[in-house]
Amino acid sequence: MLRAVLYAVFLLGALPSLATDSRGHISVVLLGATGDLAKKYLWEGLFHLYLDQVSSGHSFTFHGAALTAHEPGQKLMFEVLKKLACPTHVSSDRCAVVKDQFLKLSQYHQLKTSENYTALNREIETLLRQEGLKEAGRIFYFSVPPFAYAEIARHINSSCRPPQGAWLRVVLEKPFGHDHKSAQQLAMELMTFFREEEMYRVDHYLGKQAVAHILPFRDQNRQFLDPIWNRHHVERVEIVLKETLDAKGRTSFYEQYGVIRDVLQNHLTEVLMYLTMELPANISSSEQVLQRKLQTFKSLQRLGSSNVVLGQYQAYASQVREELEKAQDYAVTTPTFAGVLIQLDSLRWEGVPFLLTSGKALDERVGYVRVLFKNQAYCVQRETLREAGRSPCEAKQIIFYIGHGELDHPAVLVSRNLFKPIMPAGSWKEVVDLPQLRLFGHPLSDYYVYSPVTERETYSVLISSIFHGRKDSFITTENLLASWEFWTPLLESLTQHIPRLYPGGLENQHLLDFEMVGRELAFTLEEPVELLHADGQMPGDYRTIQAKFRQSPLVSAWPEELIAQLASDMEVAAASAVARAGEFHVALSGGSSPVILFQRLAMHHYGFPWRHTHLWLVDERCVPLADPESNFGSLHKHLLHHVRVPYLNIHPMPVHLNRRLCVEEDRGPELYAKEIAALVTNASLDFVLLGLGYDGHTASLFPQSSSGLEGAELVVFTESPVKPHQRMSLSLPLINKARQVAVLVMGKGKHEITTQISRVGQEPRKWPISGVNPSSGQLVWYMDYEALLG
Repeated sequence: MLRAVLYAVFLLGALPSLATDSRGHISVVLLGATGDLAKKYLWEGLFHLYLDQVSSGHSFTFHGAALTAHEPGQKLMFEVLKKLACPTHVSSDRCAVVKDQFLKLSQYHQLKTSENYTALNREIETLLRQEGLKEAGRIFYFSVPPFAYAEIARHINSSCRPPQGAWLRVVLEKPFGHDHKSAQQLAMELMTFFREEEMYRVDHYLGKQAVAHILPFRDQNRQFLDPIWNRHHVERVEIVLKETLDAKGRTSFYEQYGVIRDVLQNHLTEVLMYLTMELPANISSSEQVLQRKLQTFKSLQRLGSSNVVLGQYQAYASQVREELEKAQDYAVTTPTFAGVLIQLDSLRWEGVPFLLTSGKALDERVGYVRVLFKNQAYCVQRETLREAGRSPCEAKQIIFYIGHGELDHPAVLVSRNLFKPIMPAGSWKEVVDLPQLRLFGHPLSDYYVYSPVTERETYSVLISSIFHGRKDSFITTENLLASWEFWTPLLESLTQHIPRLYPGGLENQHLLDFEMVGRELAFTLEEPVELLHADGQMPGDYRTIQAKFRQSPLVSAWPEELIAQLASDMEVAAASAVARAGEFHVALSGGSSPVILFQRLAMHHYGFPWRHTHLWLVDERCVPLADPESNFGSLHKHLLHHVRVPYLNIHPMPVHLNRRLCVEEDRGPELYAKEIAALVTNASLDFVLLGLGYDGHTASLFPQSSSGLEGAELVVFTESPVKPHQRMSLSLPLINKARQVAVLVMGKGKHEITTQISRVGQEPRKWPISGVNPSSGQLVWYMDYEALLG
C-alpha cells in the first residue's frame, strides 16, 4: 500500500528519484493522532514540515496512531487532515498539490499491542526494501498522557527501532512529572529505553518567536547590554502569561497540577533562565546553554509561601464538583492564579525581583517579558515640551512581547532612550508605520519596535527543530530535574494554602493586584468577606485562636500566620526593651522550626532594632560553627547574613576552644555564663525562644539529664540521645529568669507530644519542657493547627 502511495507521489513530479537521489527516508509516527493537541497543532506542524522539505531530497511517510480501531481511527484522522491549511506565503496551487501528496503519504495504525508495533516496523522495512530506500531516521511523537510513556517506550525499543546508522527521535509532551520525585522516576523509566540525545521534551513556549529570540538578542547586543544587564541598572523583571479562558473541561488535569505546575514550573521558568543565565561563548551550542542554565538554577533563592500569592476563580469549585462528580462539601483549593517573587544569589542579579505571573479567567490574553530599568534622571522641562521617546526621564525598558493582547503579534521593543538594537535583517523587521497604540502607558513611538518577517506557528518551529536534530529548544533530563528541585519545596509548603477567590474577567478589577513588601509578596487589597464565602468555599482568613495551654497563653494558627504573629510579638518585645534599657537581649534555639521565623524576620521586619539587639544561643551542638549541624550556622545563614547586627552583639556559644570541641577543662559553659552575667542585667534575658522535642526535651535539656534541670548553673554541657551527642545549653534556671519565653511547636508529628505535655504537671526530669516556668516573666505557646489539633 505505502509503495503505491510513494509511487503516486513520484508520478506527480514533486519528489526526486526515490531509488537514486534520496537523502534518506524518514518515518514520522504521531501517537495520539486523533487527540486534541494533534487536531489543533501537531498535524499542521507536520504538514508545514513536509511543505518545507518536499524538495529537500528526503522521502517521508506519516503514520497516525492511536488505540482506536483502524476504520473509526482512520476516519477521525482524515477529517483533521482534510482541513489542513498552508501558511499565507504559499500559493493556493502549490498548497493543493502538496496537501494532496501529504494525505497520500499519511496512514492510520492502531498501536495497542507489541504485535502492532512489530507490524508497523515490518511495514516500514518492507517499503524501504521494495523502493531501494535508505532509512535516515524515525520520529515518534508522544501526544499521549505520561502514564503511557513507559509502555510505549518499551514497545518502540524492542520492536520498532530503526536499524544501525539511522537516528531515532522521541518527542515527549509535558507534564513531565508532578514533583521532583515523580519526574525523577519518569526520567529513569525513559532512560531505560532511550538515550538522552534521542529524547526531545517539548516546552512549546520555547518555540514562541519572541522567547526564542531572547538569547540571540542578548548575544547580538552585548555591546549595549553588558554594562546595564545587572542589578545596578535593572529595577525588576516581569514574566507574564495571562489567559481569559477558564479550566472548564480540563478540571481533571487542573486538580492534579494547578497553575504553578502547568505554567510557572516550565514555561515561565525557562524564560527566566534565558534572561538570567550567563551567556555562553556559543549560544548555538545546546550543551553550553544547558551548563549555563544549570549554574543559574543553583543560584535561585529557595522559595517560601511568603514569596507567593495565589488565587482561584470563583466558578472553578463548582466546575470541579460537576466534572469530577464530587459532593457539594468537597474542598477545592487548587490555585488558578499565581504570582511568584524569585530572586537570585548572584553578583549580577542579587536583589533584583523577578515576578512570574500567570492565571486563568483574567482580564486579557497576553504574554510578555518586561525588563524595567532604573531611572535616576530628573527632568526640569515639562513633559509636553520634551522630545517624545528621547527624554532621559522616560521609562527605560526592553519588552519581549510573546503574543496576543494589544499588539496581537510577537515583537521586541526597546525604549528609544536606551539604544537602537541590532536585529537579524532576514528574520526581523523594524515596524515604522506604528498604529496609535500604547504599551505600559507609553505610545509605541517611544520604542524601537521589531516583529518577525514571517510569523510561524509554534509547533511548526519545534517540529522543524526536531527534524534537523536541534536540541536547544528542548528540555533535557538535567534541566527538568533542576527545575523540579527548585519548585517542589514551594509546592509542598502550599498544600494548606487557601487561594483568594476572584470573580473572573474584567470583574477582577484590582482584586489580584499584589505588591512587594520587603522580600515578600502580598495582595494589595484586603479580601472582601462576601467573596470569601461565595460558592460554599471555606474562608481563607483563619482567625488566630487565643486560649490557654498549661495555664499559659496559647497562640495558634496556620504556619504562615503563626510565624507572622511570633515575629511581630518579638519586634514589640524588642522595641519595648530598647526603649526601657537601650538594648534587647534575645536567645534563639536551633532546629528546623525557627528557620521560618529567621527568614520572616530577615525579609519583613525592617523596623526591628537590630543595631541594639544582642543575639544569644539557647543551645549548640558540639561541632565547628561552620558545620551544617551548627545552630549558629543556621542562624547566620537565615538571619545574620541578611540583617545588620553589630559584630560585638553576636554571641555564639564557645563550643570550639583550643582547637577542640566541648572539652570540660576549657570551661566553655562557664565562659558563656560569665559573658551573659556581664552584659545582661541580673542575667535576665529579654526574650527566649524554645522548641519542643518529640521526647519532651527543650533547648538541649533532655529527660533524665544530669545537669541543667535544677541548681545554680546558668550554662551546662549535656548529652543528647541522637548524634551529635554532646551539646551546650542554657539551663532551666537561666531560662526561667527571662522576661518572656516563647515555645514554638509546629507540624503534625508534634501532636502526640503536645497532647501528653498538656496533661502532665511540673516534672522536668521526665519532661524538661514542663520545667519552663518564668519566675517573673511570661510564657507564651505558639502552636500551628497541626501540632495542636493533629
